[in-house]
Amino acid sequence: MAEPLSVKRKHEEKEEKNGAAGGFLLSEVSLRRVLRESARDKTIFLHGQVNSASGDGTDAVVILEKTPFQEENISELLKEYTKLQLQMSNDIYSTYHLYVPPELNEIKTTVVYPATEKHLQKYLRQEVYLIRETGEDYKNITLPFIQSQSFSIQWVYNILEKKAEADRIIYENPDPANGFVLIPDFKWNQKQLDDLYLIAICHCRGIKSLRDLTAEHLPLLKNILQEGKEAVVKRFGISGAQLRVYLHYQPSYYHLHVHFTALSYDAPGCSVERAHLLSDVIDHLELDSQYYQKRTLTFALRADEPLLKRFQEAGHL
Repeated sequence: MAEPLSVKRKHEEKEEKNGAAGGFLLSEVSLRRVLRESARDKTIFLHGQVNSASGDGTDAVVILEKTPFQEENISELLKEYTKLQLQMSNDIYSTYHLYVPPELNEIKTTVVYPATEKHLQKYLRQEVYLIRETGEDYKNITLPFIQSQSFSIQWVYNILEKKAEADRIIYENPDPANGFVLIPDFKWNQKQLDDLYLIAICHCRGIKSLRDLTAEHLPLLKNILQEGKEAVVKRFGISGAQLRVYLHYQPSYYHLHVHFTALSYDAPGCSVERAHLLSDVIDHLELDSQYYQKRTLTFALRADEPLLKRFQEAGHL
């Protein structure tokens, strides 16, 4: 049976995109080990090695993730060329293995190459510990640690300066103090709205995290909340009441950004020990400009993170 034109065209578009992406081939990757896997999220993290022309192997991280179902493809899943293999039958209940054509069985693949030891450690399964950080702990432990590290956020500046990903920007307020860009997170493949995930990145530089926020930043935060919601409604038809809008602490990178996810989506990092609703942050700053300089904040650290060692040395674990 011939491929439906819609499916065939999507398959061709993927091939065209892959051909323009620099020619990275998974067949060139030798598997070294599985770093971590999640049956719940249908994701596996691999440590691979790519052999160079000189014969030296270069490390790579390959992340394989099953993609969500796409509504427009469901009818194709039920066609006669889809194969069912019975696994178990009991009264009215049956389970099967479903085998579908490759173009309907997409796996999202993320490649970090060349990968450093830090990248490998980031994706390696580790024990996790809760830290309760007071305002003094931030000044004496966390802030000196941040200042001592060379965290590169050039990729963030590339987005803000339109040097990269300019075509992916959903909305922008260009004001240098109170403006931001709204862009899809790479966790979202933009093919369905159930797992919508956007990031608002502020233009203002020097705001590292929640700890830096004061009442001075209320116009910026209110712009992100109001204009971000309006942009999502206009572009995707999802109301503000169906969005989870929040900041992470600790953040994954030290430039202020806000997460927009579909409320129905159990997004990574939306747990209580990391996520702070933007509406709550605004309320707290309206009550006390120094709220986040004084408040004790709880967050999780992995066993291999250097910041955890700083808290251990200070007797806080």
